[in-house]
Amino acid sequence: MAVGSSRWANEEEDAAVVAQLKKEKEAKKRLRAEKAERARKLEKEAHQRRLQEEEEADKARAAAAAAAAAENSEDGVQERASKRRRISPASDKIEQNTTNPKRRLLRFPQSGWTNCRSITNFERLNHIEEGSYGTVSRQKDINTGEIVAVKHFRMDNSETQGFPVTALREIQCLMEARHKHIVDLREVVIGQSDADVYLIMDFEPHDLKTLQEEMQEPFAASEIKTLLLQLTDAVCHLHNLHILHRDIKTSNILMNNRGELKLADFGMARYYGDPPPQMTQLVVTLWYRAPELLLGADTYDGAIDLWSIGCVFGELLTKNPLLQGKNEVDQLSKVFELCGVPTEESWPGFKRLPNAKSLRLPRTQQNVGAVIRARFPFLTTTGATLLTSLLSLNPARRPTAKEILGDPYFEENPRPKSSAMFPTFPSKAGQEKRRRAASPSAPKRGDAPKIVGEAADFSGIFASREDEESGAGFQLKLV
Repeated sequence: MAVGSSRWANEEEDAAVVAQLKKEKEAKKRLRAEKAERARKLEKEAHQRRLQEEEEADKARAAAAAAAAAENSEDGVQERASKRRRISPASDKIEQNTTNPKRRLLRFPQSGWTNCRSITNFERLNHIEEGSYGTVSRQKDINTGEIVAVKHFRMDNSETQGFPVTALREIQCLMEARHKHIVDLREVVIGQSDADVYLIMDFEPHDLKTLQEEMQEPFAASEIKTLLLQLTDAVCHLHNLHILHRDIKTSNILMNNRGELKLADFGMARYYGDPPPQMTQLVVTLWYRAPELLLGADTYDGAIDLWSIGCVFGELLTKNPLLQGKNEVDQLSKVFELCGVPTEESWPGFKRLPNAKSLRLPRTQQNVGAVIRARFPFLTTTGATLLTSLLSLNPARRPTAKEILGDPYFEENPRPKSSAMFPTFPSKAGQEKRRRAASPSAPKRGDAPKIVGEAADFSGIFASREDEESGAGFQLKLV
């Protein structure tokens, strides 16, 4: 036995197996080569057939063109020269494109980050108004010639407190809350420094406050319904996005000459959750501020915007603000005179509010009920019911914006007027600085005022009603 070989090894059988495997491998290689050769021949034959077909098609088109040219030349002898037809060589190209259309690659623009434009791209035309958090002017885009509204943020404490949080909230809310009845934010531009920030928005020629001051008569009932539906639609969209506007008033409601309303000025807007977080009570302009805010509530929801809508509703009916208080105490007094004093039955838990603990309310409930129906005698029953619900002292009893859109008040006659049928008015914002009657501004950041001491005495606000005498179904007031 050879050294190192195994006694179980069979060299002859192993050699035979290796030879068989080698033979099978060469056979497979030969088959692949033959298959590749046949594929090349078939491809070559197909290519030759395509060339022949194209040549035949070219000859057929040339013959057809020659026949058409000969026919046109014969017709030209018989007809006038002005009626001769000419065969354009582009027809061959059209036929070629139809037989072998070229595939076109579609390219889609890809969005990306770009630098903000400068305010120098805009030409200032005139000043419009000045608010608590910025100034608004009418300007022209030098590149396009479009007229836009430009809001310049106040940066009084930017060096110590950074970029204002109100400006950040306004930009964020406007970018997300795209709606046909909300002013459109086009872009954000900067001035000489990064802290000099401007908002470029659509320019609207009117606001409801200035418009009503110039009108001889209030809006018609059908027009009020249209405006109220548009405003509520915008607020409903905001509340669906969990955004509170917190400063709804007629001067923040813009309008164009097509009868379209736009809600503007989101300087106090912010997001809220469910349950609502703790927030500042120093929001909403005084005349449109809900009673729970006046009483110091720091947790609230969309009901404060619905109270403001009720105030706007009353103002559209009379052309004058509904509740014109001089301060928080006077505002509460006017609210109680119109809507009645709160009780534990009508507003459970209101006494737990910070400013409600020191209130001295009338001891008797006689002649203390709401007088909204008597204040607006020409308003229909459904309209008075809607206004009463919007101005409910208890925020839980106020309807939501979605419920207002389906209120029966908008189904009765007169129906809401089409926005295309609205009258047009001359633009004050487009010609000169707006003249405004004395009205409070939006509240600034800081500590909210407290109602204490003698200022909290509301026990005599209904003293004048003691002289009223009741009759059969009506009341007579002695003068």
